Amino acid sequence: MIREYTKNDTSKILHVINNASLRYKGIIPDNCWHEPYMLEKELVNEFYDGVSMFGYQHNNKLIGVIGIQEVKDVILIRHAYTLTSYQGKGMGSALLEYLLKKNQNFRLLVGTWRNATWAIRFYEKFGFILHAKEQSTLLLKKYWKIPSKQVKNSVVLERF
Repeated sequence: MIREYTKNDTSKILHVINNASLRYKGIIPDNCWHEPYMLEKELVNEFYDGVSMFGYQHNNKLIGVIGIQEVKDVILIRHAYTLTSYQGKGMGSALLEYLLKKNQNFRLLVGTWRNATWAIRFYEKFGFILHAKEQSTLLLKKYWKIPSKQVKNSVVLERF
């Protein structure tokens, strides 16, 4: 079952994000990696910045999350993670399909780490187009509030 989650669900959402993000350890640069990957304060700030979070619940357990955020003239897909033990079983796809249906008339952007090839392939399966490095950098600076070291190591995919 997919439903919207709120600030009150922060600990459940953080559990999914911090578990799933372990896959990035050793993939993203050391100067961008930290544990836990996301702190409670960061997630709460995301809610205050207008991120809406949706989750996939299975047997009363939150196993996957995905967020969206309207920024200027686009919708950003934010914080898409599935618990490591459930990855590759269709829950992430179900979450993304849910958001694509809800936002089919909007320009959608998603950012991910440049070396996270599995994430890039995942979005490409859903019709997202990978932008070249220069265009990715421009989009990251225009729509995201992230450190320059993250901009340097990230890419943007877009679905029109």
